Amino acid sequence: MEILIESIEWLFTNENGWKYVVMWAIGGLLIYLAIKKEMEPTLLLPLGFGTIMVNLPFSGALGEFIVDGAGNILRDPVTGGILFEEEGALTTLFNAGIANELFPLILFIGIGAMIDFGPVLSNPKLMIFGAAAQFGIFMTMSLAAIFFDLPDAASIGIIGAADGPTAIVVANKLKSQYLPAIMVAAYSYMALVPIIQPPVIKLLTTKKERMIRMPYKGKEISKTTRILFPIIITIVAGLVAPSSVALVGFLMFGNLIRECGVLDSLSETAQKVLANLVTIFLGLTIASQMEATAFLKWETLLILGLGLFAFIFDTAGGVLFAKLLNLFLKEKINPMIGAAGISAFPMSGRVVHKMGLAEDPQNFLLMHSIGVNVSGQIASVIAGGLILSFFA
Repeated sequence: MEILIESIEWLFTNENGWKYVVMWAIGGLLIYLAIKKEMEPTLLLPLGFGTIMVNLPFSGALGEFIVDGAGNILRDPVTGGILFEEEGALTTLFNAGIANELFPLILFIGIGAMIDFGPVLSNPKLMIFGAAAQFGIFMTMSLAAIFFDLPDAASIGIIGAADGPTAIVVANKLKSQYLPAIMVAAYSYMALVPIIQPPVIKLLTTKKERMIRMPYKGKEISKTTRILFPIIITIVAGLVAPSSVALVGFLMFGNLIRECGVLDSLSETAQKVLANLVTIFLGLTIASQMEATAFLKWETLLILGLGLFAFIFDTAGGVLFAKLLNLFLKEKINPMIGAAGISAFPMSGRVVHKMGLAEDPQNFLLMHSIGVNVSGQIASVIAGGLILSFFA
């Protein structure tokens, strides 16, 4: 009872006590979105619950805090990080899995095992849309450079990759002090793709354009081609952007497990058990960095705004590029598929497909949009590697 009274008293008397209560509300909102709205529940549920855990007064999940006589948590004068007498479980998990990029890279194996590159291999020109939709990364980076140092601006720009693991790896490599806000923005906006993208797509297209039909002319892809593709992509990406080797390599290794034909049980494990387990750990460890006084700053709000800007411009870049191509093509492209070039796989591809069906129940864009979506996955990882090559 004495500890309970002391904790409540600390919340009311400490100048930052209100911030911890606000973080409880943010954690509750994330849990609500995960359960009620089913937005990335595997990630947002542990992230929301973890946020509440780390913002309880003197939370043992982070460790044993060092406090002064007034009850204020002491911080490192250089980094601003909390000083611990002893690390807690979430801090240990963060150091073991996020600080060295281990969890995001392992997650890439699971993501790679989920991806079918068949639509891209049968229609390689779809890959240009994946590249076009990375436009928001560099626009956001340029805008962020007005407010932040260049490494931080580059880390914020990569939110536009719409790829949480890539955002974590890049921000970590560039030693950005805003890693928690970048992680939250990247994953939150990925979950909000069904809300963010449709208004942007409708604003930039006419009803006639949205009704353009694209018959799928997919051809059978040989097993040899499917096996060679991840190997060749890894080699090419490594030569173009050496810093992307780990990012691209883990993704492509997961795909090689899927396509080789002799590791079906391992492929299924990577897609389901491994991906879900690592995502849970990822959510909890990201939450370890969402301690109130470190997270609730004007910079966090600015980063969230820039992240939204990145997603909007990624979507716009893909759509406008498709419209540009239509000026020269005899067989028109439905410009909506350009929006699927962001790396939010497979949400963005499904959003475009559903929008096509809403305009014309006989307009099946799924294979085209998923093909572009898969291309965006590759392009975003390579873009992350390029940014590391320039700024690391």
